[in-house]
Amino acid sequence: MTETPTLRSIDLPPAWEPATVEAELYRGWVDAGYFTADASSDKPPFTIVLPPPNVTGSLHMGHALNHTVMDALTRRRRMQGYEVLWLPGMDHAGIATQNVVERQLAGEGVSRHDLGREKFVERVWEWKAEYGGKILDQMKRLGDGVDWSRERFTMDEGLSRAVQTVFKRLFDDGLIYRAERIINWCPRCRTALSDIEVEHSDDDGELVSIRYGDGADAIVVATTRAETMLGDTAVAVHPDDERYRHLVGTEVELPLTGRRIPIVADEHVDPAFGTGAVKVTPAHDPNDFEIGRRHDLPSITVMDDSAVITTPGPFQGLDRFEARPAVVAALREAGRIVAEKRPYVHSVGHCSRCDTVVEPRLSLQWWVNVEPLARAAGDAVRDGRTQVHPPELAKRYFDWVDNMHDWTISRQLWWGHRIPVWYGPDDQVVCVGPDEQPPTGEGWRQDPDVLDTWFSSGLWPLSTLGWPDKTPDLAKFYPTSVLSTGYDILFFWVARMMMFGLYAGEDVQPFDHVYLHGLIRDAQGKKMSKSRGNVLDPLDWLDRFGADATRFTLARGANPGSDMALAEEWAAGSRNFCTKLWNASRFALMNGATTATAVPDRATLTDADRWILDSLDTLVSDVDTLFDGFQFAKLCDALYHFTWDLYCDWYLELAKVQIAEGGERADATRAVLGHVLDTVLRLLHPVTPFVTEVLWKSLTGGESLVVADWPKPAGAAADAAAAQRVEGVQRLVTEIRRFRADQGVKPGQRVSARLSGVDAAGLSAHTAAVTALARLTAPGEAFAPSAALEVPLAGGAVTVELDLSGTVDVAAERKRLGKDLSVAEKELAQCEAKLGNPKFTDKAPADVVDKIRARRDTAAAEITRIRGRLDALPAGGE
Repeated sequence: MTETPTLRSIDLPPAWEPATVEAELYRGWVDAGYFTADASSDKPPFTIVLPPPNVTGSLHMGHALNHTVMDALTRRRRMQGYEVLWLPGMDHAGIATQNVVERQLAGEGVSRHDLGREKFVERVWEWKAEYGGKILDQMKRLGDGVDWSRERFTMDEGLSRAVQTVFKRLFDDGLIYRAERIINWCPRCRTALSDIEVEHSDDDGELVSIRYGDGADAIVVATTRAETMLGDTAVAVHPDDERYRHLVGTEVELPLTGRRIPIVADEHVDPAFGTGAVKVTPAHDPNDFEIGRRHDLPSITVMDDSAVITTPGPFQGLDRFEARPAVVAALREAGRIVAEKRPYVHSVGHCSRCDTVVEPRLSLQWWVNVEPLARAAGDAVRDGRTQVHPPELAKRYFDWVDNMHDWTISRQLWWGHRIPVWYGPDDQVVCVGPDEQPPTGEGWRQDPDVLDTWFSSGLWPLSTLGWPDKTPDLAKFYPTSVLSTGYDILFFWVARMMMFGLYAGEDVQPFDHVYLHGLIRDAQGKKMSKSRGNVLDPLDWLDRFGADATRFTLARGANPGSDMALAEEWAAGSRNFCTKLWNASRFALMNGATTATAVPDRATLTDADRWILDSLDTLVSDVDTLFDGFQFAKLCDALYHFTWDLYCDWYLELAKVQIAEGGERADATRAVLGHVLDTVLRLLHPVTPFVTEVLWKSLTGGESLVVADWPKPAGAAADAAAAQRVEGVQRLVTEIRRFRADQGVKPGQRVSARLSGVDAAGLSAHTAAVTALARLTAPGEAFAPSAALEVPLAGGAVTVELDLSGTVDVAAERKRLGKDLSVAEKELAQCEAKLGNPKFTDKAPADVVDKIRARRDTAAAEITRIRGRLDALPAGGE
C-alpha cells in the first residue's frame, strides 16, 4: 500500500475569502494599465463599447449578466494577443434623469419652471456630479476590465459634437423633417415618446357600444376611450360591407355635440370585428389619423398636454379618466348606450419611465425618415457584414427594420441634446452644424425641444471613438467587434446603432457580431419585479458569494437568446465550485505541482497523465469553439465538468498515488499536475478572474493572468487505450465504493480485499491506485472474504473479494435496514391499494396512474435490495 507523500507548505490561506482580495486585485489591474488600450499597437484590435447604463441606474441582474459576458470576451481576446478596448460610459437618460431631479426639486418646494431652463440644466449637472454614475463603481466590484481612461458620457462635448453633426447631415439630406403627426404622449412627463419607449400591458377597462344616429340610418361603434368621441370627425366601414353600403357618403349626428360627421368607406376597417363600424378620431388615434389623411378629415384635439379635456361644454377641465365615466353617463342618459362590457381586458400603452397611460396625440414634432436607413441596416445583416447570434433572432431584427415607422426624435424636455434648429422672424428655419454659428438678431429663437436619448446613444460606437473627427481610436477600433445586449432592446438600440453607424460611418457596420442574451427570471421562470418580491440583487450576491461565483452563475445560465431562470442556490453552488477549485489547487501545490518543469515526453508518462492531458486538449479546443459561438452556458459546463470531475475528483487522487512512488515518476506527475492546473486557471480566468488570479500567481509566480497567454491545444494524438484503462479504474473504484456503502462500511474505513482478473482487464499497472482510492488493504494470512462483487470492464471482469468482519456494526445496520424496509413496505402497500381500486385507475389521469405504478415498482425493488442486504449480514448482532 502506498503512503501519502509529505506535503510542502504553501503561501495560500486555507480558505478562499473573496471579500478580502477582490478590491485590491482590481485596483492592481487598473493601476498596471492592463485594461488601457493602445491605438498605436500593431496587435489586431478587439473592441466592445459598453451599452451605456443610465446615469440614474444601479447594477441589476441584467447588467451583471451582460457585463460578465463582455468581460469574459475581452479578457480572452487580451490573453490571445489582441489589442483590446472595452470602452465604458453612461447615458444621460433624458426623461429618467429629468424626473429624478424634478422630484428632488419638488421636495424643496420648487419646480423646474421656477428655476428656468438654464438653472435647471445646471442643477441636473450638479446632480450628475454628486449622485450619477454609481453603477460605474459597482462595475468595478464585478471585475469589469474596461478602459477607464476612455470613459464617456452622452452629453460630453465630443459626443454632443457628433450628435449635432449627424443631425445636420440628416437634415441636409432630407431625412429629418418636422411634421404634425400622431405621437405617443406622456401626460406625466409631458413629452412625446417613440414607440419603443411605450410598454404595453393587459389592463382592465370598459368596452362601450354607442349608437350614432337614429332609425334605419343608425350605426353602432364600440370604444374603450369614450371621452375621445368628442373629437370624432367620421365613422368608417369597410367598402365591401353590405350592411353599411347604403350609408357610405351620408352623415350622422355625433351624440352630445350636435355636429354631423360623414360615414366613409376605408379598407383599414375589419368588418368581422365588433359591429364592423369604427369611430374615427384623427387627433387621438394613429390608425384614425391615417384614415383621416386618406379622406381629408379634420383633426380635432380634445385634450391638452396634461390629458385634460379642452372641448367647450360640460366635460371641459376634466382629466381624461374623470371625463370617461362622465361621457358614458351622459350617453346613457341620452339613450345612446347599446352595450357595456366590463371588465374588458385590452392592451394599454404605458410610459416606460413613469408608467403613466400613454395618450395618442396629434403633435408637431421632428421625425427621421428611417426607410433608407433601415434598409441599409437590414442589408448589413443579410449580407453577413454583421452576424446575429443566435441566428434565429435575425428574423426578429428583419421584422423590425423592414417594417419600421418614421421615428419621432423630439422630446419636450430640458435635459438632453438641444435640437440644433433656429427659427427666424419671417418663418426661416436654419439647421446649424457644430462648426457653424447660429443666426443672431431680433426674433431668432432655438427650437426648445431636445433629442430622444436613443438618438445620441445610436451614435455610441462612433461618437465614443472620436467621430466625426478622424481619430487614432476610430481608425484602430472601428468597426467594433461585438455588441452584447439583451434581445429585448434589439429594436430600441441595436437597429438605431446599425442605421446611424452605416449612415455616418460610410457604409461600415458598427459591429461585426451582435450577441443577444435572454432575460433573467426567477427560479419559476417568472419575470422579476418588486411587486412580486422576487428580485435578486447582484450587489447582495457579490457580498455573500463573491464576484467569481456571481459571474459563473450568470455565465453558466447564458444560452444565446434564451431567458434564464435564476435561483440563489445556483450562486451557492458556484461558490462551492470556487471553493473546490481553491482546495484542489492548494492540495496540488502542497503535493508539489509546478510549472517550473516541462511536462516530460508522453512516452514516459502514465496512463493517468496521458488521459488528463488528452482530456485537457479536448477542453481547450471545446472552450475556443464555444467562446467563438457565444455559447457561455456550454463552455462553463465544460470547464465545470473537467475541473470538478476529471481533475479534482480523479486526477488529483491518481497523482497522489504516483507522487508517493517518488523518483522520476513523482517529478513527472508534479509537472503534469502543474501544467493542467495552469491551463485550467487560464481557461477559467475570463469568467472567474479573481480566484484564478490568486491561484495562478501562487502556482507560477507570474505577473498576472490578465496578460498571460491563452492556452492552445498541444496537438498530440490522443491515447485511446490509456483513456480506456483509466475509465476502467474509475468504474472499478466507483463500483467498490458503491458496494462498500451498500454493505454499511464507513467511507474512511480500510477493508482487506483481494482483486482477481486485474491483469486480464489490463489494469495490472493500476492496482495501487485502485486499492488506494477504494480504501482497500492487501489480504493477510487470515484473510476470510465475507462478500464479493464482480465488475465487468472492457478488457474483462474483475472480481473483488472483501473481508468485512469487524467493519460493520451488525446490530445497528440491522436496525437501520429494518426501518428502511418498513418504509418501503408501507409505500408498496399504499401503491398496490390505489392500483387495486378501480375507482382510481378508471378515473385518474393516465399520467397519474403511471406515476403510482412507477412508485410501486421502485418500492418493490427497494424491498428486494434491503432483504438481500439483511440476508448478507453476518449472523448475530440481534
